[in-house]
Amino acid sequence: MALLELSVTGLALIERARLELGPGLTVITGETGAGKSLLIDALALVTGGRADASMVRANAPAARVEALFDRPEGVEGDPDEPLICVREVAAAGRNVARLDDQAVPVARLAALVGPLVAIHGQHDQQGLLSASRQRDLLDAYGGHGPSRAAVANAVSAWRDNRSALADLEVPPEELDRRLALARHVVDEVAAIAPRPGEIADLRTRQALLAGAERSMRLSESIRLRLVGEGTGVRDQLARALHEARDLARMDPRLESLAGRLEGLEAEALDIADELRRSADGLEGDVGSVARIEARLGELFGLQRKYGETEDDILRHAAAMADEVARLEGLDTERAERAAADERFRAAAEAAADELHVARLRAATAIGTAITTILRDLGFPDASFGVDLVATALDASGGDEVTFLLAPNPGEPARPLARIASGGELSRVSLAIEQVLAAADVTPTLIFDEVDAGIGSRSADPIGRSLWRLARHHQVLVVTHLAQIAAHADAHLHIIKAARDGRTVTTIAPLAGDDRVREIAAMLGGASVSVTTLRAAAELLADAATSHATAVPSGRP
Repeated sequence: MALLELSVTGLALIERARLELGPGLTVITGETGAGKSLLIDALALVTGGRADASMVRANAPAARVEALFDRPEGVEGDPDEPLICVREVAAAGRNVARLDDQAVPVARLAALVGPLVAIHGQHDQQGLLSASRQRDLLDAYGGHGPSRAAVANAVSAWRDNRSALADLEVPPEELDRRLALARHVVDEVAAIAPRPGEIADLRTRQALLAGAERSMRLSESIRLRLVGEGTGVRDQLARALHEARDLARMDPRLESLAGRLEGLEAEALDIADELRRSADGLEGDVGSVARIEARLGELFGLQRKYGETEDDILRHAAAMADEVARLEGLDTERAERAAADERFRAAAEAAADELHVARLRAATAIGTAITTILRDLGFPDASFGVDLVATALDASGGDEVTFLLAPNPGEPARPLARIASGGELSRVSLAIEQVLAAADVTPTLIFDEVDAGIGSRSADPIGRSLWRLARHHQVLVVTHLAQIAAHADAHLHIIKAARDGRTVTTIAPLAGDDRVREIAAMLGGASVSVTTLRAAAELLADAATSHATAVPSGRP
C-alpha cells in the first residue's frame, strides 16, 4: 500500500475533508456534480500536477492538499515514518510544494511522488484511438524503453550525418567565395598580430605620453629665452659682465659683482643645456604617441569586424583557419560522409529491426492478455490483436501500430478507431489499462469514471476485474455503477449540501446498512425501496462470494 491518508482544505466545493485509505479496492460514489472527481484532482495536485488559482474555494485564501505515503525506499527519513507531501495553491496564484515540511520545487515533488500514483481518466479512451498512443502503449507493455532509445539515437546520428552531407554540397563559385573570405580574415589578423590585452596597454601608455608634446614646446621656449641669439638672457649677461669688469678696474671694491654676473651666465647656460636634453628625450616620446595611435587604429579596425576583444579576434581567426582547412578538404569530407551514411542507415535499420521483433512478441502477449480480460468484461467471443505495418523509419522505429478488435464471432477485426460503441471502447480501454497496470510497479492506481458508457450488464465483470487488480495494487475508482461499487473493500460516499448559504461537499466512509442504502440508491435512484435494498444486499453478497472463490494471479 502506498497512500495512507489524504487531507483536502479549500479545494472547490470541499471545505475540509480527511480520508484514511487502506489497501485493496476503494470506490468513490455520489450524485453527479457532488465532486467525486475532486479527490482525483487533489491527488493530481499533490503528485505535481498543474495548479490553477481557479481551483481555490471561493473566499478561501488557499487550497491545501496533504497526502501521507508509505516512505519509498531510498528517500531520506525514518523508514517507519510516512512521507508527508503537501501542495498549496493560493487564491492570489502562489504555488508551494513541500516534502516532510521542507519547501521543494514542484518538479521535485512530481519526480518523487508522481511514480507512486497513476491516474487513468476518461480522456485516455479517446487518446487510445491515436496510432502513436497505441504504439506507446505496446512499447510500455513490452518494456521497450531501451530499444526505443537505441532507435532514436541511431536515427538521430543518421539524420545528423545526412544534414552535414547536404551542407557539403557547395557550388564551385560559392566554395571559392567562402575560401577567399576565410583566407582574407586569417591573413589580415596574422598581419596585424594582435596580442591579448594589447589595447588596454596601449591606452595606458597613450595617456602617459599625452603631455609630451606640450612639454617639449615649453622647454624650447624657455631655452630660447635664456640662450637665444641676440634676445636671450645669456647675451645680456655677457654684455653686463664685460661692463662690470670695466667698472671693477675703475673701482676695485665692485670686483665681486663681475664674479656674481659670471655665475649667472654659467647658470643660464646650464639650465638651457638641461632643457635641451629634456626636449631631445621628449621628441622620442612624441614619436611613440604617433605609433601608438596608428597601432590602435589597426586594432580597432579588427574589433569592428571580428570581435570585441583581442581574444575574440584571435578565436575568430582560428575558426576561419579551421574553415579554410575544412573547405580545402571538402571533397575528402564529402566522400567520408557519404560512406558513413550507409553505416548510419544500417545501424538505424538494425536497431529498428530489433525493436520490431520485440514488438511482435509483445503484440502477441498483450493481445492474449487483453482478450482474456475482455471476455471477463462481457465480450465472451471477443478477440483483441495488434497489427504491425512497416512504415518510414523515424525516431520511434519503423512500425505503424494498430489495435484491432473483433467483438463478435464471424466479424473481422477492425481498428479501435472504427468501433462505434462508446461502451465497447470504454471496456477495451479499461482492459488495456488493467493489463498495463498489472505489469506496472506503481503502488496506487486511480480510475476516474472509466466505466462511462458501460451498461449495468457489463459492470459486474468490470468490478470483479478491478477487485482482482486491487490484490496487487491499491486501487481507487470513481464510479456511478452499483455493480462495481459492490466489489469494493472500502466505500467512500460524497455528498453535496448547502450550509450557511454555501455549497459544501463532505466525504464519509460507508459500511453496513449505510453502504447497502447507497448501493440501493445507485440502483433505483433517490427513492430507496425494499426491493432496491434487497437487490443491493444481493449484489454485495454475490460480490463477496466471487471474492471468496477467486484465485489471485499476477494479472487480472
